[in-house]
Amino acid sequence: MRERRAFQNARRAREFEAFVAGAAGRLLHAATLLTAEPPNANPRARRLLTLALAHTYASWDRLRGEDPYDRARQQLAVRFARGAWHQYGALGRSRPAPSPSVSGSGSVSGSVLARLTPQERLVLVLRMYEGVAEEQTAALLGLPVERVRAICARAMTTLLHPPRGPAPTMAKVVPS
Repeated sequence: MRERRAFQNARRAREFEAFVAGAAGRLLHAATLLTAEPPNANPRARRLLTLALAHTYASWDRLRGEDPYDRARQQLAVRFARGAWHQYGALGRSRPAPSPSVSGSGSVSGSVLARLTPQERLVLVLRMYEGVAEEQTAALLGLPVERVRAICARAMTTLLHPPRGPAPTMAKVVPS
């Protein structure tokens, strides 16, 4: 009995390692997009991914034919939404101001997605980057399909047509 259990645990570990080797890069990129962190400095995204993968590993035996990538992506989205709720008070209430920083190479490393609310980022990443259908996104977030469609459209509009800065001030001409 012990040998059988040890064999099952070893097989489970090998299967999960193979899954992580194939899916971790894409899931980390999705987590980085959700947190709007720069790709080379993303501690929140890494923590989010670690927790989602830990939950996926804990439920590995109960997947029974279900796609483990979908389960990990679902955990990633749920954990991000819960964290955003605790951080901002509500998932879509505040729109944090982007704070671009200049890296050592002189490029700006602020994320374009930082202009969006956490809810807009979540819907946009699920719909556009991950390719999740509107109905599945709505079911995952507990929102009506029309609301998901409106949030996605608003997020795309914000990204494609960023708000303009203040108008330049004109120098006053003094009559002589």
